[in-house]
Amino acid sequence: MTSSDAIVIGGGHNGLVAAATLAKAGRQVLVLEAGSEVGGAARTEEFAPGFRVSSVAHLLNRLHPDVVKTLELGKHGLKVTRADFMPSVALSRDGPALVLHGAYGEVLTGASSSEQSAWNALRAQLLRYAGILKPFLSRRPPDLAGMSLLETASLGQTALALKKLGKEDMRDFLRVLLMNVADLLDEQLADIRLKGLLAFDATLGSHLGPRSPTSLLGLYYRLAGETGSAPGAQILPQGGMGAIVAAIRAAAEKAGVIIRTSTPVARIIVENGRAVGVTLDNGEVLRAGTIVSAINPATTFLGLVGPREIDTGFVRRVKNIRMKGDVAKLNLALDRLPQFTSVDAAAHKGRLVIAPSPDHVERAFNPSKYGEFSPEPVMEITLPSLADPSLAPSSACVLSAVVQYAPYALKDGWAAGKPKFLKAIMAQLEAHAPGIGKSVVHAELLTPADIETRYRMPGGHWHHGELQADQMLISRPVSGWSGYDTPLEGLFLAGAGSHPGGGVSGAPGLNAARRIIAMKG
Repeated sequence: MTSSDAIVIGGGHNGLVAAATLAKAGRQVLVLEAGSEVGGAARTEEFAPGFRVSSVAHLLNRLHPDVVKTLELGKHGLKVTRADFMPSVALSRDGPALVLHGAYGEVLTGASSSEQSAWNALRAQLLRYAGILKPFLSRRPPDLAGMSLLETASLGQTALALKKLGKEDMRDFLRVLLMNVADLLDEQLADIRLKGLLAFDATLGSHLGPRSPTSLLGLYYRLAGETGSAPGAQILPQGGMGAIVAAIRAAAEKAGVIIRTSTPVARIIVENGRAVGVTLDNGEVLRAGTIVSAINPATTFLGLVGPREIDTGFVRRVKNIRMKGDVAKLNLALDRLPQFTSVDAAAHKGRLVIAPSPDHVERAFNPSKYGEFSPEPVMEITLPSLADPSLAPSSACVLSAVVQYAPYALKDGWAAGKPKFLKAIMAQLEAHAPGIGKSVVHAELLTPADIETRYRMPGGHWHHGELQADQMLISRPVSGWSGYDTPLEGLFLAGAGSHPGGGVSGAPGLNAARRIIAMKG
C-alpha cells in the first residue's frame, strides 16, 4: 500500500492540468490512467501506417489562458501566434466558398458588402454578449446556498458588465440569451452560407438543431473560449492535439507529478463517508488524502464509488445526466491532396465546413431524434498534414472530420449502420472534392459507440454530458454539486462533465485544483 497527497483518476488533459496545479502548490500527486497513453480524446494517434491524426478533438480553440500561465506551457513547447489562426470556410456546391479569416471572422470574404457590414455588427454583438458569460465559464460556479464574499463580488461585477452594455444592448442580451440560433441569424443576416456555418458551430457536439430552443448558447460558448488571447480563434497545433497534451504532461512531470499508464482503477475506497484511496484492477491499494476524478461523473459515482455510498436522490440525478453523443469522427488516409472546388490553397489549410444553410443543418438533425442519420450529414473538415507534413507520408494527406449527426443509439445498430453512414459521408465529400474517393488508402470512422469504447466515455459524448442550459453552470454535472465538490468528503471532480464543460480548455482541471488548494490550505 502506497500513499500520496492526491490521486488523480484519468490522464486526459483535465486530469493532467489538475495534477500539475496541485503539484505546483506542493502536493505529492499520482495520476492513474487506464489507457496505454495519456491524453484521452486529445491524443495524436496512428490510424494507418505512416498516417497520424488527432484522435477526436482536432482543433484547439479554447485552451484557458490561466492554464497556459499557471503551467507555463510556453516553456514546455506550446507556441501560438496569430499566424496560426485558421480560416473557417463555408463550402457551397453552387458557387464560391465564403471565408471567415483571423479570429472567427475579423475579416469576411466571398460575401456581398452589405452582408459583410451585417456580419461585422453581429460579430461585435456576439462577442460582447459572450463576454458577459465568459467570467462564469472561467471560474467555479457560485454556491447559491452559501456564497462567499468573493462569489458575491463576482456576481456584482457581472451585473456591472451588463449595466455597461447600455439599456438597449442589455434588453437585447436578455431577449436573445435563450433564443434558437436560426432565428437570430434570420434577423440579421441574408447569406445562407454564412448562416449555415454559424448554425453548425452553435450546435456542434450537442443534440440540438439550429431551431431548437437555447441553441444560440452553443455559439456563445464557442466565442467565450479563446486561443492566443483572441476569442473564437482556432489553430491546428504542430504534432496534432497530442502536442498540447505533451506540453501539459511536461509541466506536470516537472512539478513532480508521477504518472502511471495502463493502470485502471476498479474502485474508489470510501470509509465513513470519505474517499480515502483507490483499488486498482490488479488488486493494489493506493491511499491519498484527496481523490480527484477527471473521468465521466457517471463512471465515477455509479461505477467506481457505487450507489450504496451516496444518497438515492444524488444517484438519480447522476443517472439522468444526458450524455448520448451525436458526433462521429472520420479519419482518412489519402494518397494525394484533395481539391475542394472553389477553394484556394490558403483555404485548404483552414476548417472546411459542409453546412450549406441553417435549414440543411436542421434537416440533418431531424433524423437523429429518431435514432437515424441523415443521408446528407454536416461536417467540419481539416487537412492537418498541410500544416504539419510529419503526419503523413510524402505527397500523401490526412483528412480529419467531425460529423453531425450520428446518434449513439442508432435504430438499426452501428454494425449495420456504419458502412451506410460512411457511404453518406463520402458522397458529401465527393460532391465538394470530386475524385476524393479514389484517393482513399484507409478510412477510419469512429461512431459515438466506438468513442465510448476506445476512450471510456459513456455515451460517446465528448463533453461528458450535453452542454445545454439545464446542464450548465450551477447544474453541471447536477444541481447542487457544480463546484467540483461531491457528496463524499475528499472526492472531487475535474473532468469535462464538470463546469464549464468540454473542449480542450483545461478549465475544469484548473478550477478543481484551485478549489482543493483553497479548502485544504
